[in-house]
Amino acid sequence: MNLSVDVHQEKEEVSVRLVGEIDAFTASNLREELLPLADGKNTTMIINLKDVSYLDSTGLGVFVGIFKKLKENGGELRLVELSERLRRLFEITGLDKIMNISVN
Repeated sequence: MNLSVDVHQEKEEVSVRLVGEIDAFTASNLREELLPLADGKNTTMIINLKDVSYLDSTGLGVFVGIFKKLKENGGELRLVELSERLRRLFEITGLDKIMNISVN
């Protein structure tokens, strides 16, 4: 399955809706599309993961990279509408302790 990325940017807020699978095949395209959006000062990026059916360690790495870039520039990453399965993945890795994650 492919990954669909829908981005809306308004001033310092970037809203992203992802649909599909985030794996070794799709992660590089996701990184290329989202990382430049994290370059601005004080940017808040809200990524909706409601329709993401699969996420592997490569995908987690993309989110870590975006998180670091946003933080360097005084911004914030919010991951929203995670399924129970994805939320558990972030818990197992400890990323839920450093990232702003909400299930609903």
